[in-house]
Amino acid sequence: MTRLRRDGGAAAASDTGSLRLRAAWLYFAHGMTQRGISERLGISRGTVIRLLADARAQGDVQIWIGRGDTECIDLGLQLEARFGLDEAIVTPGRQEDEAARSVGLALGRFLSEVIREGQTIGVGWGRSLTASLESLRPVRRPGAKVVSLVGGAVQARGSNPLEYSWRVASAFGADCYLFVAPAYVDSASTRKRLIENCGLEALFGLARTLDVAVVGVGGIGGPGSSQAASMVTPEELAQVVALGAVGDLLCTFLDARGRTVAHPLNRRVMSVPLDDLAKAEHLVIASGGASRAVAIRAAIGRVGCNTLITDEGAALELLAGGD
Repeated sequence: MTRLRRDGGAAAASDTGSLRLRAAWLYFAHGMTQRGISERLGISRGTVIRLLADARAQGDVQIWIGRGDTECIDLGLQLEARFGLDEAIVTPGRQEDEAARSVGLALGRFLSEVIREGQTIGVGWGRSLTASLESLRPVRRPGAKVVSLVGGAVQARGSNPLEYSWRVASAFGADCYLFVAPAYVDSASTRKRLIENCGLEALFGLARTLDVAVVGVGGIGGPGSSQAASMVTPEELAQVVALGAVGDLLCTFLDARGRTVAHPLNRRVMSVPLDDLAKAEHLVIASGGASRAVAIRAAIGRVGCNTLITDEGAALELLAGGD
């Protein structure tokens, strides 16, 4: 696994306070070399030198590293070590109702920096991903493709996966492949016919060769309840919970060990197979809120993760849980 490299060179990197503090933390607190930091953060060694100089000049580094985002940086480093991640970005705050927006804003900035021309990017859907549109910087990436990974709601309120995919593609000047189908159909046979006869096979082919995949993770119940949970009947939701479901990934309900629960919903969900998602060159999971930690852990266990973008609440719960 490799960390995605940032775009924009030294100037853009120096403008990011959290990146400056992260470099300072690794250099002074963890004793890493400038070359090691360069590889760890996905930036050039020259940028590392400038970041460290800026940290000294701005007073971040004295006898200690100025507080700022250091708590979040340290949580991110712990998550990287615990789960074998290339990168963990932790946003400040532990309020469940603020998690989606804070994580989404961090995701938008991340995607603006790392997406390259010619890449194939798969995107899911959810509150955090929708919130990323606020901070997604329009940067043309010739030859890029954006692929929807899941169908949506017949009646959408506020946002829908087709709009999200289209707006991400528009921001990068990319071709867009839309998953034109509801999230759930009436049977596994209908799912099969739609894929084979309605032009979705090309989309599924692209989904097996993703350079970057960006997905959210939904919880079940309370403030962490996902949009997938709102698209099934109360009876169906109760049934998947009884089978051990703790959350969903691309509208597929998973148990705490990341296994697909044995319920008919998971045989008629209109999304790319999770085994194909796991083959992405770089997989980004963006989800926050302490109540979603168990679902985030399940998703990582099922498909892996290169970059995790989450908040303090979820980070602390993830670190408190067993391996």
